Amino acid sequence: MKLKKLGVQEKGAPNQDGAVWGKELFRLNHLGECVVRDMDTLQPKASFLLDKADIIVPHSNSVVFGCEYWQAGDEFPLLYANVYNNYAESVDPLAGVCCVYRLWRTVSGFETKLVQLIRIGFTDDRDLWRSCENDVRPYGNFVADREDKRLYAFVMRDAVQETRYFAFRMPVVRDGVLSEKYGVPVVTLMPEDILEQFDTPYHLYIQGACCHKGKIYSAEGFGEWAPDIPAGIRVVDLKVKKQELYVNLDAAGYPHEPECIDFVGEKCVFADAEGNFYEAVF
Repeated sequence: MKLKKLGVQEKGAPNQDGAVWGKELFRLNHLGECVVRDMDTLQPKASFLLDKADIIVPHSNSVVFGCEYWQAGDEFPLLYANVYNNYAESVDPLAGVCCVYRLWRTVSGFETKLVQLIRIGFTDDRDLWRSCENDVRPYGNFVADREDKRLYAFVMRDAVQETRYFAFRMPVVRDGVLSEKYGVPVVTLMPEDILEQFDTPYHLYIQGACCHKGKIYSAEGFGEWAPDIPAGIRVVDLKVKKQELYVNLDAAGYPHEPECIDFVGEKCVFADAEGNFYEAVF
């Protein structure tokens, strides 16, 4: 894999994962703030705060567009952003929870509406999700395979040094049980909803992820912040259920914490926590 520098975003801009639709990147931070960026110029076009960020805000460790639209005629499909570890110290840490938003363009910019929550209902199961009581990141990333209309969740399992992938049917957006607290339906995915699962080599602290043509591209690591947890990118082939590629970005001379990865057409775009943008050529 080779990286070609595309540019640098302004300091202080959202630096978690993001999702591309057309030639616009919607990049979020852990507070629910989003900057919309033109991918031809990398210049910001608009900014907004996610709906209901006062009562639930995703860390946005993984952010993707799905395959379903809230209603016919919408410009954008539903947007998925995972809670990850934002509530790690709470009574309910919301492990394995993903927020689903309707997104639309307005005269002045963009708006969103929280329309659903998706929750993994077996995050305490040590045979399925966890590997031990003290897994360091039992929160999970979510990725949409728009071609096969599947939702993938994957989680680090420390005791066995593996990462486990689960495939589910993409939940229908109006399904679920209405939550009085959040005002939207909650779909809880249980073991019987698993279409398939498989294990891959251990991902060292998962970061942003996306799915393109049957493969998941997953960034990981802390880079220069923790030399023993190198920045990296993995490619997982969903058809053969195996890791296809691992690239150590530290060793390649790119030591910043990786965060955001998606495709603009057939071009893979990668960005780190410092705001550097690259085209990744595999």
